Amino acid sequence: MLDILAIMAHPDDVELTCGGTLAAAADRGRRVGIVDLTRGETASRGTPELRATEAQAAARILGVEHRECLGLPDAAIVDVPATRERLARVLRTLQPQVVITHARTGRHPDHEAAAQLVRNAAFIAGLRMVAPDLPPFRPRKVLHCTTYREDAPKPTFVVDISATFDRKLAAIACYRSQFEGLTQAGEVYPNGEPLADVIRHQAAHYGAMIRCRYGEPFFTTETMRVEDVAALDVPTF
Repeated sequence: MLDILAIMAHPDDVELTCGGTLAAAADRGRRVGIVDLTRGETASRGTPELRATEAQAAARILGVEHRECLGLPDAAIVDVPATRERLARVLRTLQPQVVITHARTGRHPDHEAAAQLVRNAAFIAGLRMVAPDLPPFRPRKVLHCTTYREDAPKPTFVVDISATFDRKLAAIACYRSQFEGLTQAGEVYPNGEPLADVIRHQAAHYGAMIRCRYGEPFFTTETMRVEDVAALDVPTF
């Protein structure tokens, strides 16, 4: 049983978007996992086998306890009953309380498709008549990671990753076959600087939203509840 499960389209998507958050959760003793929906076999660089090795190395850096690949076709993720059931079976097995996935808009078509697939699979995982050989289970929360997406809604909240940002960069650097020498990756648009510098600037931007050095932003479709208004963090002025 996991506390947090990040489910994204390709190996390296998790590290780029919410790697700092997963590392911070692992440091707090949370059980963290990753599901890569595809092997990334249509990538222009590297091989799926090499990328899988890089993914496991990155997971160790972040403190991830479990990582697996669902094996859906890269660049062809679809949200249909068959794929929902396959992912629902994983959710029933790992039983995460919180699921993290892509923003609901994305540069890569797989990213948008994955976000909707994850939401729907999380719902049907709680239906007894779907895959009745496994007990039903439904995650408590689905979070959309909006890192790098300037067209996304304002974040519902931002996680302080100041203490784990260097590990996030180290995990991304494991993917030498994908990123070495490049200035762009996944949802990261290039600005002429090295990729690590672009990621650092973006994380600093989100960190400034909550008055810390580095952050990662998230969006939830549901409104978050506050118990004590006097305890609200992040000063207005």
